[in-house]
Amino acid sequence: MPEQYDGVIIGSGQHGLILGTYLAKAGLKILLLERRLIFGGGLSTTEVTKPGFYHQMHSVNHFNITQTPWYKDLELANRVRYVTPRYDFAQPHRDGTALVFSRYIDETCESIARFSKKDAQTYREWNAKADLISDHIFWPERYSEPLAEAERDELLSRSSAGRDFLEIINRQPLTAVNELFEEERVRLLLLFKMSLFGTVLYDQVTTRSPMGALVRGFDLVANYQVAQGGSVALARSLMERYVQAGGEFRSGAHVERIVVDQGRATGVQLADGTVINSRFVASTVDVPQTFLKMVGEDQLPAPYADKVRAFKQTAWTLFGLHLALEEAPRHIGTDFDPHVNEALKVNVGCESMEQLFDLHDEVAEGKIPSRISFGTGSVTQFDPSQAPDGKATAYAWHAMPYAPDGDPESIEAVKEEFADRMIETWREWAPNLTSDNILARHIYTANDYTKELVNMVEGDIFVGSFSGDQTMWNHFGYRTPIEGLYMAGSPTHPGGAISGGGGYIASRIIAEDYDVPLWWTPVDARASLEKLAGR
Repeated sequence: MPEQYDGVIIGSGQHGLILGTYLAKAGLKILLLERRLIFGGGLSTTEVTKPGFYHQMHSVNHFNITQTPWYKDLELANRVRYVTPRYDFAQPHRDGTALVFSRYIDETCESIARFSKKDAQTYREWNAKADLISDHIFWPERYSEPLAEAERDELLSRSSAGRDFLEIINRQPLTAVNELFEEERVRLLLLFKMSLFGTVLYDQVTTRSPMGALVRGFDLVANYQVAQGGSVALARSLMERYVQAGGEFRSGAHVERIVVDQGRATGVQLADGTVINSRFVASTVDVPQTFLKMVGEDQLPAPYADKVRAFKQTAWTLFGLHLALEEAPRHIGTDFDPHVNEALKVNVGCESMEQLFDLHDEVAEGKIPSRISFGTGSVTQFDPSQAPDGKATAYAWHAMPYAPDGDPESIEAVKEEFADRMIETWREWAPNLTSDNILARHIYTANDYTKELVNMVEGDIFVGSFSGDQTMWNHFGYRTPIEGLYMAGSPTHPGGAISGGGGYIASRIIAEDYDVPLWWTPVDARASLEKLAGR
């Protein structure tokens, strides 16, 4: 007889672990299936350069994790500790100056004022708006099922902060930054701050952002954090909570087919032929794999099949370079601002908007960039345990097309040369990155990580584009036309990166659909917007 569960969850990354823990703790019999032999998805920490040097191959910095509802509900502070750096972002310049953004408004404005007093005042004014918006709009919406556009607009229009937010989301972030700020270098670091993975989100800042990407540039309430012991520490703590809640886990379990009977998902079939029955199935993997491979297009209503085929992936990938070092990079500009080396993320390379977007134009055209510009950081200054005593690690992420000249494999022939160019440029901004300092290096391209994590289709680290027509009320959706089949991963709101939002929101939806009492109090964006209107 086939095994029987209340729910089967496909994928043991952040979303699957969070979803499984909430539902198992609610009393459901849950089975979490993972194709690979290890769990955690993008929460990986590995020794890829030299023994004792630990590198985050995917997610390095986690956005305001300790304030997420699931971190609190699952009492993860007892399992994984986070460091919140005082200085978030830095940008050294060839002329010896440097711009540094702090968690504190006065420090940030003092740094900006050294380049433009007008821009410093503008930043202070927008920070006051952004902090209020972040607390009462951006953050509650991040962890709630998106409201319909008309209802959201009506609720937002009732408050001053809501009207400010409506103004923000109806402007392209890039246009707004250009209009608000006069100093080129301030504009560059703001765009860098709005990004998620150390490179400007070209397709997000040049289109209208219903999520309010512009807010990220001014918000100092929500900050990036580093997990002590590496990103894998978060995955491990989530798995511990999942098992404690009574959930079951099976690795090496490749789901070949989601079983659909008369329009209803009734379980899964594994590649080895094993059939597992369940009342519902939740997929936390990508859209094409879920619907075109596991379900089959013939099982989908025609309009939904069109939606699946039209789903957009992010138009660029990341070229990763990981270094084992004798000592951490020491950047130019330290004499101008000693905090430049204390920042979590450093913007290196481009010194003008024209240079930046010329680079991204090349990427969009499928070309290997002729200019070198990237985001970098050294995690070991915040968590020394990730390297041997006195040593350090550093990473650099560069925008890159998935298939240079039309072939994903073509990067193999040029990756060593491109890494050499990155180090050469990096050395101009951090002169101590000599050959003696660099003990070992590891290159990690989309051609590598798409084979490791197959849901990162076409090298898409977010598992779906952040374009406006795929976010908020336009997101892919948690429920599907197939009864009992749910989406709960990065293709759903709030999208990719380490947020846990998809799994968290889906846990409420599934529990309510199956009349399971909630042991937690879900975040309610509607209530938050109504409360804001009554302030």
